[in-house]
Amino acid sequence: MNKQNKQRYQELYLSEQRKNYPAMPDFARPPADCKENGANSLTKLVCSFINLSGGQAERISTTGRMIDNTKISTDVMGGRRTIGSMEYIPGTGTKGSADISSTIHGRSVKIEIKWAKDRQSQHQKSYENAITRAGGIYYICRTFDEFLIWYDNLIFKINQQTKLEL
Repeated sequence: MNKQNKQRYQELYLSEQRKNYPAMPDFARPPADCKENGANSLTKLVCSFINLSGGQAERISTTGRMIDNTKISTDVMGGRRTIGSMEYIPGTGTKGSADISSTIHGRSVKIEIKWAKDRQSQHQKSYENAITRAGGIYYICRTFDEFLIWYDNLIFKINQQTKLEL
């Protein structure tokens, strides 16, 4: 993340902290977490930025879960063994669903986070097509700096459309 974008994020964070905790002096406030070292931290940064900017964003998890069907049994000699196995249950979400679902200035926006050499799966490409056909906005985010450029352009376009409609 470049210096200007880090400062922009920190100012938004500090402004929100001042609003929520007006009695706390600035020197006592914890600093904003601006780490961008993987898909997880990038997802948190993007969600936080959208929420701090007046939008609404939430992380979507479509992964399944493991169920532990193992049991420990003791034989007549006192030996212990583990029997049974783990079972995976697939999630109930839509296959290929984006990592972040958000609303920005009244627009439905889905954001897919891709880190390093990650690529879209076929399910994710189908999901992207379904969102854009329905009139939503779909964006693939690789870095926070690229996200902010895209976000600023999106806000500019929305403001231009709003002016034309009036």
